Parts: sequence; structure tokens; C-alpha cells
Amino acid sequence: MGLNSKKCIPCKGGIPPLNQQEAEKLLQQVPGWSLKSDPSRIEREFQFEDFESALKFVNKVGELAEAEGHHPDIKFGWGYCVILFYTHKIQGLHENDFIMAAKVNQLRN
Repeated sequence: MGLNSKKCIPCKGGIPPLNQQEAEKLLQQVPGWSLKSDPSRIEREFQFEDFESALKFVNKVGELAEAEGHHPDIKFGWGYCVILFYTHKIQGLHENDFIMAAKVNQLRN
């Protein structure tokens, strides 16, 4: 089953975050995303032709985040949007972060 067809399962904490090897394996399934310098977050920058297009994309990502119950950090401005995922409860990466990355990729296609 591909990541984009999975649903986020609420993380209640008390579990270890993914290690770098586990994160790198899942990262192969989400083109365009990269691990931050420490393997506790994934990030992708999207480019747009103007501010309005970036804002529309941010709103779509927000709707998806609400539907899945898993929320990214978002930074955007004229012509760009940066999405950052990690699981706050465990201060690191969980499969949910990669599920969301896959679904965000679909929004951009």
C-alpha cells in the first residue's frame, strides 16, 4: 500500500521517533522531500508563479492537515511555500509525516 493511500493514525507519544535509516527508506517514497540536518524533520520547498498561487496551495495543505489530524509548519510568500513535517509528540519523525508528504505531493500534481 502506497503512503498516499494510508491514513494518519494519531501518535500519542511514548514511542521512539524513526531513526535515520528508517527515515531514509520512507524518504525514497516522497520525491522532492529531504531530511533536515538531523533526521528529525522532513521539508520541501514548492515554487509558484505568484503569491495567490502559493496561498491557494497553502490553503489546500491546511484542509488536508485538518482532515488527517496531522499539521505541518508552513512558511510561504510570493512564489514559494516551504512545508516542514515532524511529529511534535515524539519530537521526531513518524510514518505519519511521510504519509502527509506523499499527500501534499499529490496536491501539487
